[in-house]
Amino acid sequence: MVSRTSESSGGQREQALGRRERKKLATRAAVQEAAVRLAVRFGVENVTVEQIAAEADIALRTFFNYFPSKEHALVAFTASGADALVEAFRARPATESVLDAIRGSVLVVMSENISASRTHIDALRLISEAPSLWPHQLAILTGYEKALASAIAERGEPDGLYASVCAAASIAALRVVVARCLARSGSGAFSLEEFRSEFDKALAELGAGLDRPPGT
Repeated sequence: MVSRTSESSGGQREQALGRRERKKLATRAAVQEAAVRLAVRFGVENVTVEQIAAEADIALRTFFNYFPSKEHALVAFTASGADALVEAFRARPATESVLDAIRGSVLVVMSENISASRTHIDALRLISEAPSLWPHQLAILTGYEKALASAIAERGEPDGLYASVCAAASIAALRVVVARCLARSGSGAFSLEEFRSEFDKALAELGAGLDRPPGT
């Protein structure tokens, strides 16, 4: 029999663990936001890890508990968005086509990110403009192509090649559309309506097939 004292202690440990986890998530978010703020203000190449740690009000050692470099901190918003995309895709109705499910997932995640914080768009703009961040973003996107491909295969698509190509093409379309919308918006507000229209066109191109005579 477990005593009430033991049950109480176990519950307290669970609550304490929950608080610690929430604190870690809050610290991680603070570091990401500090990194983006400073990079927007001074430029990616001019920001140091020391400055980011000071801006986030943490010790330098604490910074490295969360990120191995400033570049990883700056592209972390891409990772969180990709995580949410795969999760949202898995939650879509099984009756939807793969491309419709991807469309629905992307629009939900983009809408939530834009509504939650301008920092996410600032991070995407930094990534699009700073070549030093491209390899880090590419590594993240490659990993999530595999995760999305696995999610597509789980919907009953037995052909692994189809799932992989569909995931890679969809992620590439998303990256291209985001870059186009950011370029058009300049330093102004990111238009979700424009993004939705452009992403619909990109998915329509994928759905129709890309092999066609020139000029058609």
